[in-house]
Amino acid sequence: MKKIFVPIVCSFMMLLTACGGSPSTTQPAEPSKPSESTAAPAAGNAEKKTVRIGISQIVEHPSLDAAREGFLAGLKDGGFIEGDNLKVDVQIAQGDMNNNMTIAQKFAADKVDLILAIATPSAQAAVKATSDIPVLFTAITDPLGAKLVDTLENPGKNVTGTSDTHPEAIANTIKTIKEFFPDAKNVGLIYNSGEQNSVVNVNKAKDEMAKLGLAPVEATATNSSEVKQAVESLVGRVDVIYVPKDNTAVSALESITQVANQNKIPMFVGEKDSVKRGGFAGFGFEYYDLGYTTAKMAIEVLNGNKKPGDIPVGFPEELNLVINKKAAEAQGVSLTDAMTSKAVMVGE
Repeated sequence: MKKIFVPIVCSFMMLLTACGGSPSTTQPAEPSKPSESTAAPAAGNAEKKTVRIGISQIVEHPSLDAAREGFLAGLKDGGFIEGDNLKVDVQIAQGDMNNNMTIAQKFAADKVDLILAIATPSAQAAVKATSDIPVLFTAITDPLGAKLVDTLENPGKNVTGTSDTHPEAIANTIKTIKEFFPDAKNVGLIYNSGEQNSVVNVNKAKDEMAKLGLAPVEATATNSSEVKQAVESLVGRVDVIYVPKDNTAVSALESITQVANQNKIPMFVGEKDSVKRGGFAGFGFEYYDLGYTTAKMAIEVLNGNKKPGDIPVGFPEELNLVINKKAAEAQGVSLTDAMTSKAVMVGE
């Protein structure tokens, strides 16, 4: 019975993906055989074929989801349409590093035409799993520190993509904390110390705090279930909370928001979507746009115009201060003209 049951389950999961169902959030299926369906040809190819793309995402939260949606929209605008000449397999690791590696290995075994890796752990696993299949990443904090590329200008090998770290984002956030709350002394930092991208963000934030006389107070969580306890440990010890771009913390942002609201602690965040979800303020951009930019790179690769390693790493082009009016009220912040005049307002 076991030999019969496994292929049936795998076929069922593949059917869901092909029909545009929800991303898989369970253990990845067994590697499938390359598709033999035909569709419109990619540029420069006389033979019709269906392009197969594997999308690996470390966890679900609005920013990463938006990057994925922007990527698929960019592909569609570039002529790669699901159900026509494109087949997409979306796999969500749900923060589990074993699942994360299994997903990467599945895509390598399937010999997909391209892998999109969303967030640093997914990108690291994909790069480790294959040196032949093009790997494009997005929502990566530090491609160099994560050892994904040789240089930002010439990534090398089979890898390139987009980083979500605007050079001025963290510095501007810390400066704004001091500007808005000049009497603040201690800033709480909530993150997963096991995430390389988070450590990079936190270290940069601490460097900027030192310049302004602010003291960091750290609270770490290894998974989303520990986030509320971590933020509760900061109550009474900090004047402001800063949630950097950390997948563990952001996936449980509502737990942080609840504690911040109950205790009237202003909460700064690392990206725009987290402001919309209840953060008081943060500098950000649209992750959808970042994913769309990554799709443009993918199209160049899929059409055979460029190799991934020859395409420079991309960065967000715009950066705006965003303030959530409802969150400000909930967290005891009296908005001033000086605050609102320089910000994009949400939550009104």
